[in-house]
Order: sequence, then structure tokens, then C-alpha cells
Amino acid sequence: MTIKNPVVNKVFNDLEAFREYATQETDRNGNLLPFNEADLYNERAWMWRNYKKWLGWQAAKARNKGRR
Repeated sequence: MTIKNPVVNKVFNDLEAFREYATQETDRNGNLLPFNEADLYNERAWMWRNYKKWLGWQAAKARNKGRR
């Protein structure tokens, strides 16, 4: 089933990417990060802030590729 509404499609894509980040990243002790759907787009949630910071780092890494 394909979602035709682009806004709803973006929400589900963001949720999938956020869940993927939470299941792959670990804290400094090697424990998986907690995933909560309610943290999606919640700027007060530390998990969402870490995810946004990670996205910025990924963009900077891609932008600087081949500089050296």
C-alpha cells in the first residue's frame, strides 16, 4: 500500500529513519538507545535532539567528502 499524501508519507519516513537510528546507535556503555515514537519532532526530548545532531553530522560528512 502506497501513501499518497506527501505530508503523511514524510511523517512515516521520518519515523522509520528515527527508529532505525535508535536501534543502531548505542550509548557510551554499549546499551541501545531507548526508542519512543512520542519523541518524534519533540525538540525537548534528548533522543530527538541527538538524532538531529547526528543528521547534521551525516550531512557535513557527505558535504566534506573528498576534501582531503
